Amino acid sequence: MKERAKLSEDKEKLVRCEKELQDILILEDFFRETNDPQDLKELKSRLNKLEDDLTRLEIERMLSGEHDKDNAIVYINAGAGGTEAQDWAEMLLRMYLRWAERKGFETQIVDMLYGEEAGIKNVTFIVRGLYAYGYLKCENGIHRLVRISPFDANNRRHTSFASFYSYPEISDNIVVEIKEEDLRIDTFRASGPGGQHVNKTESAVRITHIPTGIVVQCQNERSQHKNKAIALSILKSRLYELEKQKKEEKIKALSQEKKEIAWGSQIRSYILHPYKLVKDHRTKFEVHNADDVLDGNLDGFIKACLLHLTFKRN
Repeated sequence: MKERAKLSEDKEKLVRCEKELQDILILEDFFRETNDPQDLKELKSRLNKLEDDLTRLEIERMLSGEHDKDNAIVYINAGAGGTEAQDWAEMLLRMYLRWAERKGFETQIVDMLYGEEAGIKNVTFIVRGLYAYGYLKCENGIHRLVRISPFDANNRRHTSFASFYSYPEISDNIVVEIKEEDLRIDTFRASGPGGQHVNKTESAVRITHIPTGIVVQCQNERSQHKNKAIALSILKSRLYELEKQKKEEKIKALSQEKKEIAWGSQIRSYILHPYKLVKDHRTKFEVHNADDVLDGNLDGFIKACLLHLTFKRN
């Protein structure tokens, strides 16, 4: 039902975009006749909005990973370099909070360690919204800043590093579903000391979960039904622990791509002196309006990264 609702929503978005395009074409014809500046202004505004909507749809079509729709847990850590790196880490925090605000996402800072003089040493925050992790996984890596230091009395150029890593917020609400056809249930006589009834009837129960090979048994109760209920309860606990281990292994696998916060590891450079340029070293996508990027305009970099990952998979 969730998949059906999502497909229906996607279809409605496409229909709305198609209708908007038809309206824009009619408005264009109308403007050619009137040459009214107000009509031109409305035409440009609606074209820009349609372009934004189509770009968002295009990006969402590339977000098909298992956890892409989940919320994101983000960690930013300052690299070596003291106040310079800590100030850069705080600049990155502001950039991503502004980006999230632009996307309509909710953010919550859950932990932050301030620097001694300025900036932050590290911060942990959550970004909540549809596809939050899908977008932010593209930002994972080391970010490098080159600028004239505001903390250097001699106005020298400094290079600073900070790391950004995001992980999907995986819910702890693990539902343990046990199918009857996945179970092999055997009954047998209880062993060991016991009363007349316990050792003479097949009240003990052994349950084998065929898909995982987990075997549990119970023989302490006189009733076969009670032994079966206890064995099923134990089986559910074993399966719950197994699912928790799988989730922890997924998080561990996502963490293995971490790199040293230093030269040669950066995914993107933000150059503010002697010229302004933000360049992604993976995709070669670059923007000269560095101030706009630092104010949260990251969609160009994210789209280029998603296209890069899509081509690599294919």
